[in-house]
Amino acid sequence: MEIKTFLKTLSFMHLALVIGLSIFTVLAYTQNMDFNTETDTKNVLLYIVPIAALIGYFGSQFLFKKLLMRITDTDSLEEKLKKYQSASHLKYALIEAPAFLALFAYYNSGNALPLVITVCLLVYLFVQKPSKQKILMEIPLTMEQRRELE
Repeated sequence: MEIKTFLKTLSFMHLALVIGLSIFTVLAYTQNMDFNTETDTKNVLLYIVPIAALIGYFGSQFLFKKLLMRITDTDSLEEKLKKYQSASHLKYALIEAPAFLALFAYYNSGNALPLVITVCLLVYLFVQKPSKQKILMEIPLTMEQRRELE
């Protein structure tokens, strides 16, 4: 597997997720221009959204690292890249799912908290952009595999 093709594929998927979430955020805001900070104690989503966001944030980090630990030195470079790609997909999904839940909560309530949480998760998802340097740092590679990637 060529690193340029791998990086392009992973970067394209990441960018599509970021753009899709950005579009839905803008649409939710423009459709529901209400922006209040009142706490509606009857709206359960306002309590679920922060918890889901925390689980998504910490869960994405935890599971990503756990999946990367399954990469062994004996794996081929292609196997390592496939495992890294799977771990990245899971990480992105765990960040994006609570963001969409928060958008749904904002759209229904007009409360600012879910929208702010969505924007924070969107920024965090954007920062997770894959790069060659991140791959070299996060995957345990042999010297030969490092040379092949560089």
